[in-house]
Amino acid sequence: MINARIAQNLTLYRKAANLTQAELAEKINYSDKSVSKWESGNGVPDVYILLKLAEIFKVTLDELVGEKAEKIVAEREREKKKSTFFRIMVMLLSSGIVWLVATSLFAATTLWFDDELKEWMAFIYAIPVNAVLLIVFSSVWKYKMLNFLSVSLVIWSALLGAFLTTVFVGQRFGADVSGAWVFFILGVPLQVLEVLWTFFRYTLVKNRKQQNKEQE
Repeated sequence: MINARIAQNLTLYRKAANLTQAELAEKINYSDKSVSKWESGNGVPDVYILLKLAEIFKVTLDELVGEKAEKIVAEREREKKKSTFFRIMVMLLSSGIVWLVATSLFAATTLWFDDELKEWMAFIYAIPVNAVLLIVFSSVWKYKMLNFLSVSLVIWSALLGAFLTTVFVGQRFGADVSGAWVFFILGVPLQVLEVLWTFFRYTLVKNRKQQNKEQE
């Protein structure tokens, strides 16, 4: 009976933590076959491993081996959904403010300034500003993919803004702006640097985790 309950609880908590059997086994320095055996009810971990598993799953030992695992996991999923909804709303509202300001600038310049002004550039400038906000949020909440995409958006939208500004200002003053396209060449090394930095950061974190595990 106790074996079956622990097996069920281990499976529930592992899946809730988005870990495979192999990943969990790596964290406790056991083989995935051992984890598979425990989850099938053909054995139970010793007390030391149970304590370590409880720490990984962020539960107490009683919650790990008790009868309330399904309720705890369900409650955590509800809290996770609420948290995700809150974060999405914060990002949407913040982005909405950026575009509200851009729209206000567009309307103001359209009403009060001459026709030669490119009022719609307010929307172009809003793109990198919005992307910077997303970088901040994704860094705080550790959304790695969103962070990567937001940095890329900052790079290319900022270069687009610089290109268009140079073209419009140059045309207004009769300057030769045929070479303004070189702005986009700058985006290539910047994008490569971002990819390298992302890879370097991932490797650094992975090595740090490995060192911490060896020290344990």
